[in-house]
Amino acid sequence: MLRPRSLLLRAVQRSFFLHYNADSAAKCSTIAMESPSLRIYNSKTKKKEVFVPKHPGKVGMYVCGLTPYALAHIGNARVYVVFDVLYRYLRHLGYDVTYVRNFTDIDDKIISKANEKGEDPLALSHRFSEEFHQDREALQCLPPTHEPRVSDYIEHIKDLINQIIKNGYAYAIGGDVYFSTDEFPNYGLTFGQKREAKDHADLKKKNKDDFALWKSAKVNEPYWDSPWGAGRPGWHIECSAMSTSYLSSSFDIHGGGMDLQSVHHENEIAQNCAAFCESNVSYWMHINVVRENGKKISKSELTDGSLTIREIIKSYHPLSLRYYLISAHYRSEANYSARVLDVASDNIFYIFKTLQDCEEAVYHYSSGNLEDLIPDDVQTLITDFRTKFQASMSDDLKTAPVLKELLMGLLTIVNTELSKIKEKRQQQSFAPSISALAKEIKNHLVILGLMPPATSSEVVQQLKDKALARAGLTEDQVLEMIEERQRARLSKQFSKSDSIRDYLSSLGFALMDEGEGSGWKPSLPSLREPSTFNGHQ
Repeated sequence: MLRPRSLLLRAVQRSFFLHYNADSAAKCSTIAMESPSLRIYNSKTKKKEVFVPKHPGKVGMYVCGLTPYALAHIGNARVYVVFDVLYRYLRHLGYDVTYVRNFTDIDDKIISKANEKGEDPLALSHRFSEEFHQDREALQCLPPTHEPRVSDYIEHIKDLINQIIKNGYAYAIGGDVYFSTDEFPNYGLTFGQKREAKDHADLKKKNKDDFALWKSAKVNEPYWDSPWGAGRPGWHIECSAMSTSYLSSSFDIHGGGMDLQSVHHENEIAQNCAAFCESNVSYWMHINVVRENGKKISKSELTDGSLTIREIIKSYHPLSLRYYLISAHYRSEANYSARVLDVASDNIFYIFKTLQDCEEAVYHYSSGNLEDLIPDDVQTLITDFRTKFQASMSDDLKTAPVLKELLMGLLTIVNTELSKIKEKRQQQSFAPSISALAKEIKNHLVILGLMPPATSSEVVQQLKDKALARAGLTEDQVLEMIEERQRARLSKQFSKSDSIRDYLSSLGFALMDEGEGSGWKPSLPSLREPSTFNGHQ
């Protein structure tokens, strides 16, 4: 049997609340007595607001998508992983979500890259869109409800531009069409910044802040016929056309990277107001940047591809990358290094090794329905975990405490009980509780997008394979060193034994001494300089 219920419950509560300071614990206790409403930080009002959808039970969400002219990088990944978590959580709360995310497949950078490679711009953007789909699937991001491409919405874009001209907010000149900021007194006020447009040197514009809605055709560029002459859309009008096509000009959530806030989204608001006499988006959400050595990561700055999603997941499990991307709050900057991925990988291994151990512990238990046998104290623990999970997630998607405190706290409890099972060999009596706790962990990993279709044992093996890849070793080589260490221990060559252990530790391998044999598992690499022995370095 498990410990007496009162003792177990006190131990569980103590473990959970040790991860919170007194104020946080008090807050969680208060929230637990209520059903917390989802609160979202609105970039427009610069405060957290209770989420109230325009239509009860339904949510319309538009996220500015990728400009596909190169492989997506870790900064792109953060935006789409965070919105995937929001998408999953909204559905968990019971909302019917229409999630629209576009591909900007017509753009100056795409055209430049295509001309450089001698490739059709639309073919190049389609190719990198498909590459992004591979990365999205690897990172466990659900496909959006709709994924429009700009090239499929040219007629919608022309209709929208016509409406803006008709309403007196745009002018055509020399085959180009510009939005007239002079006619829109509130331009630049939504996000608190008014910035000079990038193409301010264009002498045809009436005002330096006017921005292009339609660009006249140029040599070696794709173009479409229009009332103003052959050409292609400006960047900002594209998202206005696609978002309103699916969600109308009035919807719930508009999101993207923080770098889009002051120009792109400011211009979208102006365009929508000019065309529809409103830009009624309730909540604007912006994801902060990823930096390496203090420098923002962007496609234009990447020269060796080392920070692309594709390159990173050669060495790290995609779940490790996803864990890292949601381990800090989305409105704070994320600092990237190999070390933070090592930490994330170590945590993912701990999660799935625990789940694997749970499955093995209850494997032989088959009599009755396990859920009918869950003790009251374990059910109380589960209820407490769910309450705190929802309180944290509903407070502007605070995924960090969910991962680092709640989830790890529950895993610690489970591992403590698993140790008791191993010591006392009482798998059958512990099975209902272990099974229920493991199921609870898996259910919440699904909400976070951290539960892949693979089994726990398969994920554990995949993580071991990635650890070997990072170290540049095969498992046979690691086992050979472990055997060499074992021989050194038996012959009392403890200096050599310690050297081998420290060397493997520096590469991210922890040794598990078991009787006269030894195994290994991936671990957080030690920060000490690797030692050398017998030619290994």
